[in-house]
Amino acid sequence: MSEVKSTVEVSQLDTKVLSDYLAGKIPGFDGPVRASKFSGGQSNPTFKIDTREGTYVLRRQPPGKLLKSAHAVDREYRVMHALEGSDVPVPRVLHLCEDQGVIGSMFYVMEYCEGRIFWNAALRELGNSERSAFYEEMNRVLAALHNIDLEAVGLSDYGRPGNYFERQFDRWQGQYRASELQAISAMDQLILWLGEHLPQDDGRVSLVHGDYRLDNIMFHASEPRAIAVLDWELSTLGHPFADLAYQCMQLRMPADSGKVPGLMGVDRHALGIPSEQEYVASYCDRMGIAHIDNWAFYLAFSFFRLAAIIQGVAKRAHDGNASSKDAVKLGAFVEPLAVMALDVIANES
Repeated sequence: MSEVKSTVEVSQLDTKVLSDYLAGKIPGFDGPVRASKFSGGQSNPTFKIDTREGTYVLRRQPPGKLLKSAHAVDREYRVMHALEGSDVPVPRVLHLCEDQGVIGSMFYVMEYCEGRIFWNAALRELGNSERSAFYEEMNRVLAALHNIDLEAVGLSDYGRPGNYFERQFDRWQGQYRASELQAISAMDQLILWLGEHLPQDDGRVSLVHGDYRLDNIMFHASEPRAIAVLDWELSTLGHPFADLAYQCMQLRMPADSGKVPGLMGVDRHALGIPSEQEYVASYCDRMGIAHIDNWAFYLAFSFFRLAAIIQGVAKRAHDGNASSKDAVKLGAFVEPLAVMALDVIANES
């Protein structure tokens, strides 16, 4: 898991109440509880829970008023439970508490996985052959996710029917407007273009992660093997190309941007990292697809959705409900993301 902050920052979590509650819910759980907050994640506060008998992870909804359908930790729990034992590695979930009266918000507990999380898309700490293998593994897991038999795992009702991009556009446009703190011209232009260029529904439906990227995958301590895909809050039934474009969008970010630097301006070949075209081609091979049309739309939509998510985090910081102290700074990234999307539209559509 990601770096852990001190227990000073978890005073909002009543560890005595939590310990007493979980003692009767998770086999072998034995308090007292010591909690520390993970630094990663801006949406649902995530804690490392240490006890005399073992270590766990707790994810909860943030306190305060929440946007409709946001912070759905119950959906995270459901999808990870459904994927247990599949070709998509997930942490084993142990308990879901929907009673907000226990610690002040809904939460769930899962196993603690020990492995590696990488925060730089260039994988500087690895050699060329290793980098290639890690990107191949990310590609494999993504295709495995999109090939999940929804009926077999009990997720055929995990999302609404109809055009996925139309639904998502309506959702994120609404959430962006609900969290808008000031007018941003580039976002207004982007929203207008996306609304006018929504692709026709091609009938593709799969389980989608919604935030599939490098730092949401935990790898084995010494092998290029994914052991846990994390942070399923945005998962739903939808179009598989949304996940693929979202990951490629992340890799297009500047190499010095934010917490998870991208590969803009980086010589991928020199590092043994596949180009975007090669990565997409590998995915298409795994999915039995000849090619992908409307790629510029999928990329632009990914920038828009990320900008809308970040705007929501900034709004929570403005209202005093954000999970991270750095959340207030994120609002500054909304306009640059919209500008990057408009650049994709101008040059690749």
